[in-house]
Amino acid sequence: MTPPSAAPGAPCAAVPRASTGGAARHTERATAHPEPVGPGAGTVLAVDAGNSKTDVALIAADGQVVGTARGGGFQPARTGAEAAVDVVAKAVAQAVGPAGPRAVGHVSACLANADLPVEEEQLAAELRRRGWSASVEVRNDTFAVLRAGVAEPRGVAVVCGAGINCVGMLPDGRTARFPAIGRISGDWGGGGGLAEEALWHAARAEDGRGGPTALARTLPGHFGLGSMYELIAALHLGDVDETRKLELTPVVFATAADGDPVARSLVDRLADEVVAMATVALKRLDLLGEEVPVLLGGGLLAARHPQLDDGVRARLAERAPRAVPQVVTARPVLGAALLGLDHLGAPEEAHARVRAYFGAAG
Repeated sequence: MTPPSAAPGAPCAAVPRASTGGAARHTERATAHPEPVGPGAGTVLAVDAGNSKTDVALIAADGQVVGTARGGGFQPARTGAEAAVDVVAKAVAQAVGPAGPRAVGHVSACLANADLPVEEEQLAAELRRRGWSASVEVRNDTFAVLRAGVAEPRGVAVVCGAGINCVGMLPDGRTARFPAIGRISGDWGGGGGLAEEALWHAARAEDGRGGPTALARTLPGHFGLGSMYELIAALHLGDVDETRKLELTPVVFATAADGDPVARSLVDRLADEVVAMATVALKRLDLLGEEVPVLLGGGLLAARHPQLDDGVRARLAERAPRAVPQVVTARPVLGAALLGLDHLGAPEEAHARVRAYFGAAG
């Protein structure tokens, strides 16, 4: 999922295609590799790398979690693939410990900004170059949320945090997904989209081009400012950093909860986007007529804001009546670990052991 700085736009119109190959993941296998040491070739190095943090877990063949670590944000679009993987490397060194980074048999990496096949290929090549394992599998980080919430790789997940993304997958390897790279791929939503739209309405309310909204007071008030004009100037001149616009997301929800019609309309629009993505993915995988989980993840959906949560469930019941919505609160690195165990054909006992460690039902 591309960060909101990619410019949120109109409601999503992109239709994901069912796929069995590189659109879902990219796998690299080393042609030569030293004999693994420590835990052994059946182990999984699971990586969930997001824009703000990177989680790593070393999983033994029987599902025991040998080590975990957390590192900084993963932003290859800004820093380049090599520097981004350097961040992962620091966490890997902590998680693997004295056994050394060659102690694993498979790297299962779910990475932010791995939105297009070419990006997955570049990141897989860089991970392979590190020589951590005999094989590397790269997927977009939304797949980690999906796999963390299901007992088998079957279902659809929508992640709504700073941005928005959606993926679906089936046990036979077919997937459905969106490019999720901003306005040019039809995306709108997440905290970034919500904040940008709220600022637009608030500015127009203050100068008379638009109708009234309490957002014209609550948004600048968050920064201790008295008017939208002051907030506009502060953002433009850099007195308030652009990245702080994400702080306005909870302000929008609070203003909506107080009954402001414009703020409520924005929350309703976000619910529409979540369900639009989910239903299209379900349709592409021929799952609309089946009972199937729709996983809701990311900060905005996991927070269970009543209007958004109720709105998503009501719209989903109308457009995909057999879908079973559920919020995923487990750490996404669990999903990366389970995908790695899937890759190795590990027994169900191993999957259950990993779930137990991360405190997730399966």
